[in-house]
Amino acid sequence: MYSMQAVVRKSINNATMQFDKLGYIANNLANYNTVAYKASNFEQLLHEDGYIDGAIRRNTLQGSIRVSKNPYDIAISGEGYIPVVSPEGEVQYTRDGSLKRGVNGYLVTVDDWMVGDGIKIPANSYRFEIKPNGDVINYDNAGSLPEKIGTIPIVQFDNPEALEQGHNNKMVFNDESGAPRIVKGEESIRQYATEVSNVNIFDEMNNMMRLNTSMIASLNLMKVADDMYNKAINIRE
Repeated sequence: MYSMQAVVRKSINNATMQFDKLGYIANNLANYNTVAYKASNFEQLLHEDGYIDGAIRRNTLQGSIRVSKNPYDIAISGEGYIPVVSPEGEVQYTRDGSLKRGVNGYLVTVDDWMVGDGIKIPANSYRFEIKPNGDVINYDNAGSLPEKIGTIPIVQFDNPEALEQGHNNKMVFNDESGAPRIVKGEESIRQYATEVSNVNIFDEMNNMMRLNTSMIASLNLMKVADDMYNKAINIRE
């Protein structure tokens, strides 16, 4: 048997969890057009005492591959992340392959994080290729021999669903996800392509509408409890 205070506490707890979940749904919808964005799933856990808790899990399913005309664009087919380094030396991991040539010639992300240990595209480059294994091949002119100038590394994690959100469209690892390990011998990189987000806009909209209904029910329950309190306080003998 629950007391009135317990009903109110559980209603507040449930409404708070629902509000948190709504924030993740809204973030997924806002990143629908973000390259290689991985949707966040807020899983609600109902305890025996009636309280709801939440856990964040990353949806690691691959998004569709979209062909581009930009030679700096790459997409990862299958599992894996590209390690990138900030101007301050911080290492994080991304699947966003919309790369560019930085001001110093190095291959960088759209927000100027360096790819891998540093791959410098020569200023006089006639053209370059990014092989499926990540090797970057440069040609000085139409008739020159190919020259390998670096390799885009790919890393994997034991539990990528547990990766935490990092800077912009990047991830950081933790004890639950496991440390990154370099993948060798795989041919998973596609040049002239990018991966679209894996957000299912129809599922997210459906979840938002269901969650809105649930939040309204929780708030109505708190209002009923509040009305009962007011009536109890104002009883006159």
